[in-house]
Amino acid sequence: MALDASIVSSDPFSPPSDSALWRRDFLLGAATASYQIEGAVNEDGRLLSIWDTFSATPGNVLAGDTGEVACDHYHRWESDLDLLSTLNVDAYRLSIAWPRVMDEAGRPNQKGIDFYKRLIGRLKEKGLKTFVTLYHWDLPQYLEDRGGWLNRDTAYRFADYADLMSRELSGQVDAWATLNEPWCSAYLGYGNGHHAPGLANDRYATQAMHHLLLAHGTAVPVLRANDPASLKGIVANVGRGTPDSNSEADVRAAHLFEVQHNAWILDPLLKKAYPKDLFELWPGTEPLVLDGDMETIGAPLDFLGINYYFRTNVKSDGAHGFTEVPLPGVERTQMGWEIHPDGLRDLLIGFNKTYASLPPIYITENGMASDDKVVDGRVDDSQRISFLKRHLAAVDSAIKAGVDIRGYFIWSLLDNFEWAFGYERRFGVFHVDYKTQKRTMKRSAELVAKFLEERNTKATAPA
Repeated sequence: MALDASIVSSDPFSPPSDSALWRRDFLLGAATASYQIEGAVNEDGRLLSIWDTFSATPGNVLAGDTGEVACDHYHRWESDLDLLSTLNVDAYRLSIAWPRVMDEAGRPNQKGIDFYKRLIGRLKEKGLKTFVTLYHWDLPQYLEDRGGWLNRDTAYRFADYADLMSRELSGQVDAWATLNEPWCSAYLGYGNGHHAPGLANDRYATQAMHHLLLAHGTAVPVLRANDPASLKGIVANVGRGTPDSNSEADVRAAHLFEVQHNAWILDPLLKKAYPKDLFELWPGTEPLVLDGDMETIGAPLDFLGINYYFRTNVKSDGAHGFTEVPLPGVERTQMGWEIHPDGLRDLLIGFNKTYASLPPIYITENGMASDDKVVDGRVDDSQRISFLKRHLAAVDSAIKAGVDIRGYFIWSLLDNFEWAFGYERRFGVFHVDYKTQKRTMKRSAELVAKFLEERNTKATAPA
């Protein structure tokens, strides 16, 4: 089913009058993550993270880039929050750096905690909703030295961290997300080594995932006790897999792709069990699961965050898995990812049919990288404008199909450290000159701001 052509019109941010995007209670926001923007990795008692170690190792990150300075947000946070006001958004999604707020003995680091208190306090002054992610991949290195997510104890140390921050920020946070994209932490970090800590073993990946999800489930009741008025949830990245042909083998391969990318995380959370098909892909990799673990992992959620970026076309590998077959002639981003908004809509509708206990959804990340340059003081990111419009239309289509979607966050507010790709790939709606730290509003941001100003004016106008 193609998207409604009336939605994909020449005006990038004027959706139809019946679109959910016009509703004042539908949140539109922007998102960032601590390691990608903060810098100041050695200041005010912050400890090393696995990404400090990983990016300092030659060959791990493009061009040898690290997060040592990033966007210098730790020192420029006040002016960066002013960018949110310029953008006219309703909400801001950020993450807390675990190594910045606790020492190795689990004691609070007050200077780090005070940084987030000041930041979130300013967001509340601005009237913005605050969506706070506790873990966006920057595990303290001392915990990795003890086994990281392969060590069950890390899940309990995460609960201690969640306890500290939810007590310190109680009443200031609108929504807590325990983890961001456990698939990336488990598979890219422990399965194929593309991300920190750089280990590569399928058995490691499934065990790391179990401990990540256990950390989530252990933290949820702590968050409920300390900050009862806030929403509690988790953020999962999801992938659309499509078969290269109509053959039974290729259709099965596409199914297995989505099992590995989606059901691996969502089934334990919403069905309290791992999908059996996962271990068809990786025979003999079943994690060690203790009595009561799946009940803990399946703790009720107030919301589910969904991150979506692209579609993957696959075929059978002739054995028990799949292999990617890139489609020719399709539109791609700077990352090489196919732009496929229908995939987001189809996944959302599919999840709504599959999971009886599916909680309300926020699209917590959606965006694209392009090779943006400042020309005469402006950045014309026309592909991003088209990308955002088409994906917002896909979200609207899913809402009209009955999916309970409450908001959408653009990834990202700022160009930033894009993990193993360093600073080459630019996802922000504000351009960052990394030499001068100058921020420049891109054309996409200008149009988002214009639309939201119009929406907010209409929403507050007298009947």
